Amino acid sequence: MKTDFHTHFHIVKNKLDKRGLAPIFLRLTVNRKRKEYSITRRIQPEFWNIKMEKVMGNNPTEKEINTHINNIRHKLNKIHQILSDNDEIITASRMIQELKGETKHKSRMTLEVFKEHNEQMDRLSNKSISNSTAKRYWTCYNHVEQFIHEEYKTDDYRMKNIDHQFISKFEYFLKTKRECNHNSALKYVNNFKKIIRIALANQWMDRDPFYNYKVQFETVEREYLNEEEVQKLVDKDLHLDRLKLVRDMFVFSCYTGLAYSDVKKLSSADITKGIDGGKWIRIKRTKTKSLSSIPLLPIAEEIIERYQDHPEVRKGNCILPVLSNQKSNAFLKEIAMMCGIVKPLTTHLARHTFATTITLTNGVPIESVSKMLGHKDLRTTQHYAKIVDRKISDDMKALKIKLLEKEEIKSISEKQKEE
Repeated sequence: MKTDFHTHFHIVKNKLDKRGLAPIFLRLTVNRKRKEYSITRRIQPEFWNIKMEKVMGNNPTEKEINTHINNIRHKLNKIHQILSDNDEIITASRMIQELKGETKHKSRMTLEVFKEHNEQMDRLSNKSISNSTAKRYWTCYNHVEQFIHEEYKTDDYRMKNIDHQFISKFEYFLKTKRECNHNSALKYVNNFKKIIRIALANQWMDRDPFYNYKVQFETVEREYLNEEEVQKLVDKDLHLDRLKLVRDMFVFSCYTGLAYSDVKKLSSADITKGIDGGKWIRIKRTKTKSLSSIPLLPIAEEIIERYQDHPEVRKGNCILPVLSNQKSNAFLKEIAMMCGIVKPLTTHLARHTFATTITLTNGVPIESVSKMLGHKDLRTTQHYAKIVDRKISDDMKALKIKLLEKEEIKSISEKQKEE
């Protein structure tokens, strides 16, 4: 909460001591409300400069008082900044309490703070964050808990004692004891980093243990189906309804780029008339809350029509009656074997297929693909563009043809000049 404050240092002449010295007070004003605070210093009234709000003179005592006043100003600026950054209510009384050290928190414990954070995330689940994000923080909490128990032989660990070595050991623990791959381990470390930021903001820690700690993810080539493999799925005659449903859901994602969570919540209200007069999907992504705008391709529209009489669809709960993500991935492995596809099929692989085989490979500009995928940053989409070798090959073939045509035209022109 943005709130300005004003300081005024003054002496109180009617409170002279036996030596004739007047106490110096700070008057702190926030939102027109004042708070007086004694700075525990006294001077002879005639040496006080009312306009400059400091002591006149250069002897050691006078210099010390002026330094003390400047330090108080500096501390108040810092207190105000911290309270503002944390969106806390700022009052004159609160700032004076902070200045006097009366609000200093007791030493906070790591798992205690982590648990408070996760419980808050649970209350925000499916509101401002996804349910999967909330679950991931609890998974990270379990990893940190096990790490503290095994490495430090204790039930919890003081946050102010966390240092660079703690973070490095935690990463090693994730890769060895928890058998996480490099990128997964770093994602959990990043989850834990948020807890550290909370502690630093609240001054429960004196130093940032992530200072000089470098996080560098390894580049992962995303799997996707090529055109022939997609067609195998479409053409395969499946005899079980559960396999047909999972196959259709996967193909639908291949032609829309929607993630499993977005297909699951897709409703008729998300199908609108586009600028071209055709049907479009307009939906806020579950993961990023960014808007995806996707024109419906014929095969995706056909799949929607195929299930319009399904009981779940007729209730108005969905457009496609998808199974759970776990069951869908299990059945996709079965379907892959039946189709002779050796790639590890998952519901998310369909999204990669849309980005590569369906769009980029067929010449759809990367900016359009990024918009349809609901990416906030074009660099995220560029990861897909790096692996579309076929598109590069086709583009270069077209360039070769153009260059050959130019050479032929030039050759004919030169012959005509000679004649």
